[in-house]
Amino acid sequence: MLRKTLLSLSIATISLSTQAQTTVIDNANGYGFDTNRQLVPFSTLIIEDGKVVARGDKQLAADYPEAENAIDAEGKTLLPGLIDAHGHFMALGYSLLEVDLRDLESARQGAKKVANFASQNPNLEWIRGGGWNQVLWEGQEFPTAETLDAMITERPVVLSRVDKHAIWVNSKAMELAGIDADTQAPEGGEILRDDEGNPIGVFIDNAEQLITDKIPDRSQQEMTQAFDTAVAHLQEVGITSVHDAGASAAELALFRSRDEAGQLGVRLYPMIASSDPQFEALLEKGPQDDPEDWLDIRSVKIFADGALGSRGAALLKQYSDRPDSKGLMLQDKKSLQSLVDVSSRHGFQANMHAIGDRANRIALNIYEENLKNDSDARKLRHRIEHAQVVNVNDIPRFSALGVIPSMQPTHATSDKNMAGDRLGQQRLAGAYAWRFFLDNGSRVAAGSDFPVEPANPFYGLHAAVTREDRDDQPQGGWLPGQKLTATEALRAFTLDAAYAAHQEKSLGGLMPGQWADFILVDTDIIRTDPENIWQTQVAETWIAGEQMYSAAKAD
Repeated sequence: MLRKTLLSLSIATISLSTQAQTTVIDNANGYGFDTNRQLVPFSTLIIEDGKVVARGDKQLAADYPEAENAIDAEGKTLLPGLIDAHGHFMALGYSLLEVDLRDLESARQGAKKVANFASQNPNLEWIRGGGWNQVLWEGQEFPTAETLDAMITERPVVLSRVDKHAIWVNSKAMELAGIDADTQAPEGGEILRDDEGNPIGVFIDNAEQLITDKIPDRSQQEMTQAFDTAVAHLQEVGITSVHDAGASAAELALFRSRDEAGQLGVRLYPMIASSDPQFEALLEKGPQDDPEDWLDIRSVKIFADGALGSRGAALLKQYSDRPDSKGLMLQDKKSLQSLVDVSSRHGFQANMHAIGDRANRIALNIYEENLKNDSDARKLRHRIEHAQVVNVNDIPRFSALGVIPSMQPTHATSDKNMAGDRLGQQRLAGAYAWRFFLDNGSRVAAGSDFPVEPANPFYGLHAAVTREDRDDQPQGGWLPGQKLTATEALRAFTLDAAYAAHQEKSLGGLMPGQWADFILVDTDIIRTDPENIWQTQVAETWIAGEQMYSAAKAD
């Protein structure tokens, strides 16, 4: 049975026993891809039982005079449903329900916002949120517990940095966790301290666990609310499928229950979190390949290093703005190799988070060793998540090893000022280098890394094509030689993202035989001025031939 979304209760369930239902979408400015990954324009799309039967010009519509459902697209642009190849699904839902510290000008502003949120939510035992970024503040100094303490002292506060690789906490949180000057950071983590050695309230990478292990688990009600909130948001911005970058056993159980009830609302390709205590048991279950592609579980998420903004990305040479550090490897090479090998043996794709050039080189070496030991591992299409700062000599190795670079275009436009400070000019040659990857034969799977960045995929398409932020800065683009064409960017968010999930035969191109996942939008992103792409608005979102979102109905 074709699934229906919980959020679209007006859509009737389709029984397999009923006669094929035909839908004709006509008068569209449509784009899809063919088997050669080339862009194909069309004006008419024919759908039966959730799949594309044919696409073509206006004459095609005349061949289906008795179609049960005829829809005039009124000239709107019709695109394949957009796939986010790297997002954090449940974290998105939680972030939309917690305090948001994005785009603030100071730590003090953030503390005030936290205090207001706390006063509006008196029943919350822990105050949680995130999005802070000290790079945007005057002085670019990390925040302190003291700033939070001036606003809230009775309840613990835990706030994730925008990249999710550091937390900012108040003294109450440190007190409950038993943190003092004698507390040592675990391997792969760092506790920021003042001149006297006292923790200032910022914990980086593996050191986060000193605090977060004390936070109560999410309740089932919280998880359900976050799930529904994430689905509604993703449908609204035109995302029909998400590669969830690190799902716990509890989250996977929720996904399975929603899938069995036909209530997912978006397609999910979750990566099993290798840090989960049930990791081995989850691998033992073997890959799950859903014939309807709503919930495919056949990949794992592995962390190699931290993030550039918190100087946790592992570099080959010292940070330009911190000469005493090369960043953090969160696990040693032997442990990483073991995780990749055990995943591969069980038939799971390994997706390794690697941001710094040292972490990327280690990841490539590990994948190369994995291929030597298992010649069939290439079929698994292992990935490197982010591939953010790569030594230019290592870029051709991705294609040679069959490793997919899973990259997020908005990271470049968000990091453009900070990256130069961290890396210096020389290492920028291989930073956010989408064009180099394509030119060397790789397929780039594009995503956003939401909620680190906004989930809106048109922000990512805009960044990929212009290398400018949404204020049109810098004029002409940052490192403009890495720009993609609009067609290449669209393919990275559709067909090539589907390829990265072994789904290119059923998703991403609106080819006959593929699922009819598509969106209607108000902008021709292929022909418009590239600077306008980010302003694109979604009118309708369809999955498997069913309308999941309508802006007109939402209004």
